Amino acid sequence: MKYVKHLVAASALALTAGTVQAGEIAVIVKTTNSNYWQNVHKGAEAAIADHSDYTISFDGPASESAVADEVNMVENAINRGVSGIVLAPSDPEALVPSVKRAYEAGIPVIIIDSALAEGGNGYFQAFLSTDNCAAGEAVAQRMIEKAGDSGKIAVMSYVPGVGSEIGRVGCFKDYISEHSNLEVVNTFYSQSQMAKALDQTTDVLSANPDLVGIFGANEPTAVGMGRAIVQAGKAGSIVALGFDGNEDLQQFIKDGVLEATAVQGSFQMGEMGVDTVVDLLSGKEVPDFVDTGVVLVDKDNIDTPVAQNVLY
Repeated sequence: MKYVKHLVAASALALTAGTVQAGEIAVIVKTTNSNYWQNVHKGAEAAIADHSDYTISFDGPASESAVADEVNMVENAINRGVSGIVLAPSDPEALVPSVKRAYEAGIPVIIIDSALAEGGNGYFQAFLSTDNCAAGEAVAQRMIEKAGDSGKIAVMSYVPGVGSEIGRVGCFKDYISEHSNLEVVNTFYSQSQMAKALDQTTDVLSANPDLVGIFGANEPTAVGMGRAIVQAGKAGSIVALGFDGNEDLQQFIKDGVLEATAVQGSFQMGEMGVDTVVDLLSGKEVPDFVDTGVVLVDKDNIDTPVAQNVLY
């Protein structure tokens, strides 16, 4: 179990009698330039409203590929002596030394969204995330159901090697391979940049006029993919599946550009992440892993409470 009693005891030293302001919980995400991560922020703010002894800070790089910037943000949080950290690591390897340093400083770390590499095991106290493999398989099932058992499909991914990408895209492709004769013609990486995803999708649609399906594996990638489909006049004639649930993707569902989009509980990640840090600082034990869930949103269920609770 990753719950570490001596770390919590060290952190709890700050909670001496008469303390009015116990300290800051730093929420550090992959980028602040995304509605998805802003929804994590909203969840963190909702949680901290119930914990008057703490405040939160919210930070992230300009883009998900700016890994060194995120490392610096974690290091800065450690240096200013925060009470706890909620971290969505943009790179599974690069953040391990900083998480280890936080552990050594007695600062509890909750990982959300994407896993750290194995070298980080033991240095964080809990992992809160969508089961990305199960989510990828659910999208693959819908692809087979709607696109049929044969033909060409493309995968528009985001940053190679990120924990969420490995599970989400890897399990999507494995399921397609094991349960259908669909052929993945290529996997593209947008670096989570909408404009790049648009250009890549335009190219793959042009090079493969017989494409029957396409999967955009995160918010900016799926938005760029959807816009390219509209520009190419392919809306409704290709099975397009997205991931995440901002207003652009919701409109694509309503307009028939996307068949469905898999939406994570991003608000829940922020809310539960902060709550988990507070629990640790209070001396409570927490689960090693918490599945924050995913909902496959389509035109049939988009207005239902189940979908509305995760869309943003």
